[in-house]
Amino acid sequence: MHQPSLFSDLTALERPEVAPFKTQLIKWVGNKQRYADQIIAHFPPAYGTYLEPFLGSAGVMANLAPKRALGSDAYGPLMEIWQCLAEDPERLIAWYDERWTWFHAGDRQARYDTIRARFNAAPNGADLLFLCRACYGGVVRFRKKDGLMSTPLGAHPVIKPAKFARRVAMWRPRVAGARFERCDYLDALARARPGDLVYCDPPYSHSQSILYGAQSFRLDRLLAAISEARARGVYVALSIDGTKKSGNTYCDIPLPEDLFVEEHFVNIGRSMLRRFQMDGQTLESEVVRDRLLLTYASPRGSQPR
Repeated sequence: MHQPSLFSDLTALERPEVAPFKTQLIKWVGNKQRYADQIIAHFPPAYGTYLEPFLGSAGVMANLAPKRALGSDAYGPLMEIWQCLAEDPERLIAWYDERWTWFHAGDRQARYDTIRARFNAAPNGADLLFLCRACYGGVVRFRKKDGLMSTPLGAHPVIKPAKFARRVAMWRPRVAGARFERCDYLDALARARPGDLVYCDPPYSHSQSILYGAQSFRLDRLLAAISEARARGVYVALSIDGTKKSGNTYCDIPLPEDLFVEEHFVNIGRSMLRRFQMDGQTLESEVVRDRLLLTYASPRGSQPR
């Protein structure tokens, strides 16, 4: 089934510019918040529900501020944070305040290690919230052998509770139209209806297996689900490895020729993962340009695959 174009009767309509919203609530690997306006520029000017099945730090959703949305991920502690923001923001602020205050009341290294050990013993959103703000580079790293978080304490000052509370106040209205659920990305994609928009930002296949503690990810399964969604008339945008250099390997991911209509490149800067792996060295050769693949025609003009 050929997906109908949203733009056939909207040739004079141009999407309003999205003012960048760059204030992070949580730190999470693969965060697109600083570049979300570049991605959103290629979204259709009209759609039903916005779905983001690899929610992460929700940077794109916060910039878009959709009227109706489903944000999801299979990682329970992460979704506890977003559900708490939506349902009880004061409780979210209290989570952070309690851990920040206890962390600063004694040996910070020892207390960070205690919070991390408690989280590893019983993963939960309250501890993850503090850990992702306090850990090195905001890179929440999970060990392959046992799945435990292993990221050490960062050297940076951890933002104060009052500042975090202000961020909660800024974020809450931006996600007011969203509901948040813990579910697999395939389940989320299956829920999309004709005219809905799905934005997928899966983990980098070359580099994030040790970092993405959320979903068991297989690109072939994702592409099959995108194909099925497109056949139903769903609009899908996919961010995936572009010209990223991972170690000594340049990412080259084969994709079905007939699945995507257009591709665009978004420059998202240096690789935070490689900075973590290389202990903070400058990374002149580690620039990441994400490929943004579309199953529809971008309102910003054509760049066919």
